[in-house]
Amino acid sequence: MKEGGFWPQAADDVPTWMTRHGTLSTNLGYSEPDEMNATQSSNLTVVMGYRDSLTKAAIKNVIVVVLGISINYINICLIQTFSKHQVFNTNPRYILFLHLVVNDMIQVSLTVFLFIISYTLYKINVSICGAFILLALFATENTPLNLACMAVECYIAICLPLHHAQICTVRRTKVLIGLIWMTSMLSVLPDLFIALAIEPPSFFKSRVFCVRETVFRNPHIIRKRDITYIVYLAVVWIVILYTYFKIIFTVKMAKNDARKARNTILLHGFQVMLCMATYAEPQLRLALHKAFPEHSNDFSFACYVVVYVLPRSISPVVYGIRDSTFRKYLRRHLQCSSCT
Repeated sequence: MKEGGFWPQAADDVPTWMTRHGTLSTNLGYSEPDEMNATQSSNLTVVMGYRDSLTKAAIKNVIVVVLGISINYINICLIQTFSKHQVFNTNPRYILFLHLVVNDMIQVSLTVFLFIISYTLYKINVSICGAFILLALFATENTPLNLACMAVECYIAICLPLHHAQICTVRRTKVLIGLIWMTSMLSVLPDLFIALAIEPPSFFKSRVFCVRETVFRNPHIIRKRDITYIVYLAVVWIVILYTYFKIIFTVKMAKNDARKARNTILLHGFQVMLCMATYAEPQLRLALHKAFPEHSNDFSFACYVVVYVLPRSISPVVYGIRDSTFRKYLRRHLQCSSCT
């Protein structure tokens, strides 16, 4: 990392669009689309922000790397525990949990990698950046959908226990996971197709600061993203609220281990709230930048940690450590690992 933190210090390395009065096209080696409007320029400014000091940049990178390694280490332990015991392979709930853990590992690894790249290489090839961004977007959008499916499975188990074995089979669970990926792809891949149709070939050979707004920069993509996120937000929250209220009413009527069930619901709901912040994050980041432009880097970092990293640390607690069956086998796995 060059002296001075986030942004390179040499004047030729710093695009003028990173400054207060610059434009995007000056130093990136390609011309800006005519339809670029003030809103999109504001979004790009929020992404770039102002320079970090060397100390602040180092602290941010250490925090992100430590969080990423810690989350992935815990998730690896969960995956190893799952793979060694047949009891989990035949239970749809644990299969969805495993998919959530693997998805979280992909998302955390990619976002941490891109975060470090932004402080070191700064600009990378558009085609390579686009591949990383697409995979990270798939994993990011998978998580709320997976949580919604887990909520439905929990609802069926508690409210329709006699039909749970017939409805929630291993085969249907795997098909459901495939549908989750298909839904995320249908949401994200149009960005790629629009970019391929509109952008000149030279753009994909150029080098950019690797974020979604610089690779998929067309205003139509931005508008499509906002509409898609609103639809996702509405659908997932309707599913979450309906299933959990039904679960709460059923638990109250049964009066069986109600406190534990309510605590699980609250933790699950908190995780969903954090994950659903993914859909509101662009607008939140833009609003914070307009209110406090001199702290846009700090707000972007805070949004990154809260929206993309912290929700992935809750999954092991909610579905791993608190689950008595999984906790028993996880303890055995850790004990065996410490003995070897």
